[in-house]
Amino acid sequence: MTLNATLIPGDGIGPEVTDATVRLLEAAGASFNWDRQLAGMAAVKEHGDPMPDNTLASIKSTALALKGPLETPVGKGFRSINVALRKEFDLYANVRPAKSVVPGLRFKDVDIILVRENTEGLYIGIENYIRIGEDHKAAAQSIAVVTRYGAERIHRYAFELAVKLGRKKVTLVHKANILKYSQGLFLDVGREVAKEYTGRVAVEERIVDACAMELVAKPEKYDVIVTTNLFGDILSDLTSGLVGGLGLTPGANIGKDAAIFEAVHGTAPDIAGKGIANPTAVMLAGCQLLDHAGMAALATKVRGAIEATLREGKALTGDLGGTATTRAYTDAVIAHL
Repeated sequence: MTLNATLIPGDGIGPEVTDATVRLLEAAGASFNWDRQLAGMAAVKEHGDPMPDNTLASIKSTALALKGPLETPVGKGFRSINVALRKEFDLYANVRPAKSVVPGLRFKDVDIILVRENTEGLYIGIENYIRIGEDHKAAAQSIAVVTRYGAERIHRYAFELAVKLGRKKVTLVHKANILKYSQGLFLDVGREVAKEYTGRVAVEERIVDACAMELVAKPEKYDVIVTTNLFGDILSDLTSGLVGGLGLTPGANIGKDAAIFEAVHGTAPDIAGKGIANPTAVMLAGCQLLDHAGMAALATKVRGAIEATLREGKALTGDLGGTATTRAYTDAVIAHL
């Protein structure tokens, strides 16, 4: 089966790590018809817009996209790339797995999937300054919006994912002890959804600060975490740090009609073009794409080759303490297929 998918190489090291991923997926036997599109600074230079209409149209057509890291230009007149994508395609679920693979790290038994609500909360973009006297920026306010609809679908997604993957527990992470209304609604809806999975998936609750403390002390206690937009943004980077950093963790943005899979790390302009970037995050994002497209067996095969290469430790990139180039690392992963 040949999959139609949009490929956005991205900025900085993006083209290098996405090319490595495409080569790996092809070597594994995955067949793609890639529609290459621009975004980020590359798109600004070509079209004057970091997220051109052609790119959005491609994603709408294919409903699948693999995206390298992007640089959002600073300054007025440029819309946030991530916000534009989430709004355009209603990508309500952000899925960030973090698993211990690299030898020598402090934690050896981390295997967490963090499910973040991706369209509501404080990131909805309702902000304004408050004028007091002559000071037009005397105060500022940002409004968090949590809806029953949004809370229900993200909790249901997390529990369904747990069932699908054979996970044993979902932890509802919140701050309802202080934010009684917005976080309270999120937690109440989570409790309601959890009842439907009694006997199939265990459920527990954690206040977000207690969760953060436990994650850096005993992360093996956690399985699937579901939380709001802001808390998920923060905790997902924390879980990445537990397993070796953002270079080892992918991200999926899932909606009803489209899904975008990406590296969550930056563009690393200091090493761009040198051929030494670590492509693992995008490779694992490619595995998420395969899972989403119903090709779980192939995703498991590719993921296993990546993990075997990391555990072997003979062909690691510089960020992992090795000297391998991007191509040499990719060759090593392909050899483990």
